[in-house]
Parts: sequence; structure tokens; C-alpha cells
Amino acid sequence: MRLVQQMQANRGRRIKALLAILAFILPAVFADVAAEDEVSWPPKLPGGKEVVTIDSPALLKPAGELKAGVVIAKKPPTVDFLYYDCQTYEGKPWSVWGDGLALGDKYYSSVGDHKSPQGNAFVYEYDAKTRKLTQLVDLRAALDRPDGWYTPGKIHSRLDLGKDGWLYFSTHRGSTRVGLDPKNHFAGDWIMRCDPTSGKSEVVVHAPLKMQCLPTGMLDPQRMIWYAGTADGLNQGKPQFLAYDIVHGKPLYTDGYGPYRAIIFAKSTGKVYFHGEQAEPGKDGAGASLSRFDPDKPGKPQPIPAVAGLRAASLETPQGVVYTIDRDNLWAFDVKTEKSRRAGPTAVASQTYTTSLDADPSGRYLYYIPGAHGGAENDGTPVVQYDTKTNTRKVICFLHPVLWKECGFIPIGSFGYDLSPDGSTLFVTWNGAHDVDQIERKVPFRTVAMTAIHIPESERRLD
Repeated sequence: MRLVQQMQANRGRRIKALLAILAFILPAVFADVAAEDEVSWPPKLPGGKEVVTIDSPALLKPAGELKAGVVIAKKPPTVDFLYYDCQTYEGKPWSVWGDGLALGDKYYSSVGDHKSPQGNAFVYEYDAKTRKLTQLVDLRAALDRPDGWYTPGKIHSRLDLGKDGWLYFSTHRGSTRVGLDPKNHFAGDWIMRCDPTSGKSEVVVHAPLKMQCLPTGMLDPQRMIWYAGTADGLNQGKPQFLAYDIVHGKPLYTDGYGPYRAIIFAKSTGKVYFHGEQAEPGKDGAGASLSRFDPDKPGKPQPIPAVAGLRAASLETPQGVVYTIDRDNLWAFDVKTEKSRRAGPTAVASQTYTTSLDADPSGRYLYYIPGAHGGAENDGTPVVQYDTKTNTRKVICFLHPVLWKECGFIPIGSFGYDLSPDGSTLFVTWNGAHDVDQIERKVPFRTVAMTAIHIPESERRLD
């Protein structure tokens, strides 16, 4: 009996000792974690600078082994880096989901806080001459909704300039549950427009399709038709198709089979192509058949024999070709013959997910950034130039860890970028994080920033 009591007493002393040790250690551990995760808003550049310019051979240093056949540029670009100034509070997270637009020396981009049900999103203009970002649209202020009512936390569509001189875009929810609670007063999302000269913003239409968000969208700038693939606000239905006539203020055509991710727009014909009912929901639809919508003969989109992957699409090149991308596949679609071909692989290292694709004015070079939804930093955040003449993949720069060392920011991927009309500068809006102490950790979505990547002429010659 005494032996049992002695064992219980010893056990009690050991437990008390262990608790004492934990009481001493845990506060220090949690303090370290808190310090490591402590984030300041707004993000700031070293020395209080507004812009940091980098021109370093380190931009050409790969993070690891590259795929066979991938080359690296010989001359590094000059990179201008800056933060979006709307980030005065913590987002959930601050992020970019919509594609940008470059016009002359100006670059237009959208970012949002991803909050729900009352989120906010913004449209900015970047002037490459002054290297300044100017806020054009505060979406919540423009909508002026009653307190507590749904306001979008994302702009997921492209930004496009209509022939009327206005920028057009559509909005998207910050949470898939936003339509489920009647208190949110969710009825559907908005097509918006903004005058880039005056900054005036206004609603084109609210809820053109009831209870539908408008994540996939782009404008036919001459015919003034907004094309959209929707997301059901109640998470019950498949994407719907919307062709909205902006001039006459009404839908030109709608049906229940909309594009899941991207749209091919043939500028020369006005026709659009996408994966509709043939694509599996939530998939990239690599190799799926395309369907065609002709605005001159509005009606149900018709399947065509062409097969292509379609997570992102370029605009039409002078050769009448639209390039599309899905994972590690590049496709070329001839808008005149409506024939497609697989052009080659796109990956340069481990990452393949790419959500934007831009062609230079000659139609020879394409630009893209693998790892859109995070993970690009694992490959050094490579920015890729694809030569359609030689089928060569060339990395024009690796932005990680250079930006982390110089600016305190880790770029983990992007959904929004565009090439200047002369092909000399790639403007990129980044998802990423500031205040990251250890680059070996998984980098969170936290912060949005932008770069203007000035490509040396020697790296984009046409000979």
C-alpha cells in the first residue's frame, strides 16, 4: 500500500514539475509566434520610400533546377516596386483576382480585401512616367449600400476600355456563403464602369442575372457587349452565360451554360469561344471542345470541332491567333479557320497554374507567370517569355528572393498583369506577403503590390 502511495506521490511531483516547466516555456514560445506573425498596416518600404527600383544580376539567378529547354535572359530587366495604398487594415486577405489593362504609359488594375458580407475592392491607375499609383474606384463608396448589406470584396473580371472611353469591370463575392443569409440583401453582382480621366464611377447594371456573381468577364470594346460567366450566389447551379448589351441596357443573350474560367475573344470577328457544358465544373477543361457565340446571330452557343485548354487567353494577335493556356499546355487558336493546335509546354520549373497570358504587339512573344494561386516563390517567382517562333521558354527574371531582400515582400503569384502596347514593360499586380521573417515557411496570402518590369530591348528582338 505504501509503495502505491509512494508511486502516486512521485507521479504528482513529476506532473507539477512538468507544469512548472511548461508555464515557463509556453509564454516565450507564444511570444515568439506572435512576434513572427505580427503584421503592420499599411505595408511600408524601407526608408519610407514610395518606390524601390531594382536593376541587379540577382534577378537572373534561378531558385533551383529548371525544365529541359528553358533558358534565362542574358540581361536583367529594371524593376519598379510599390504597394497599393488602400491596405490600411487587414484584409481576408488583400488579393488580386482580375486581369489588368495597359494603355500607353498607364496600367489599370484591381485589388480587393476579400471580406464578406461587407467587403471592398478598388481600381487603380499607375503612371509609368511618374511611377505613382492613383486610386480611381472605391467600390463600397461607389455602390453606397446601406450598412450591413452585401458589398463585393473582389473584382474577378478583366478591366477593359470601351470605345466610349470608360473602364468596365464586374464584381464578385468574397465568400461563397454570402447569398445564404437574407440579412445580407444579396440579389446579384454588378457590372460597373469608371471614367479614368475624372475618376467618376457608376453602376451599369445591378444583378443582370438574379442571384449570380460575375467572376469571369470581359468587354467587346467596339460592340460594347459585356461577356460573363457567372457563379451561383447560393452555390446550387452551374455557371450561366451572359452577353449584356451596354448600349441598350439589356441582356443580348443568356443561358445556363457559361464559361467556368476564361473566354476567347476574337476582336476581328466579334465572336467569343469558351468551355461551356462540355467542361467539368471546377476543372481547367484541358483539351475540351469549344463553343462559339456570335453576337450578330444571338442564340445558343454552338459547339465547334476545335479542342483547346482554356484557363487564360491572350488577346488576338496581328496573325489572327489567340493563345490559350491550361497548366503545362499552350494552345494556338486561329480565329479565321476556327482550328486549334497545341503549341508546347509552358512550365519552367515546378509550378504550372497560370491565369493570365499576354501577347506582345508583334504576336511573337507571350508573357505569363506560373503559380498564380501561390507557390510561384518556390520556383523563384519566374516571369516567363514564350517565343512563338522558336517555341522557346525564357525566364526574363526571378523576383524571389530579390524583392524580399530589397523590399520586404514575397511575391507568391498573380492573376492580373498586362504588357504595355509597345511590348517594353510588363505591369504585374502581385499576391504575396510583407512582414515575413522566414522565407522557408509557407508564405501566406496577405498583401498586394505591383511591379513594372522594364524588359531590355535585347531580350525582345524580332530578328
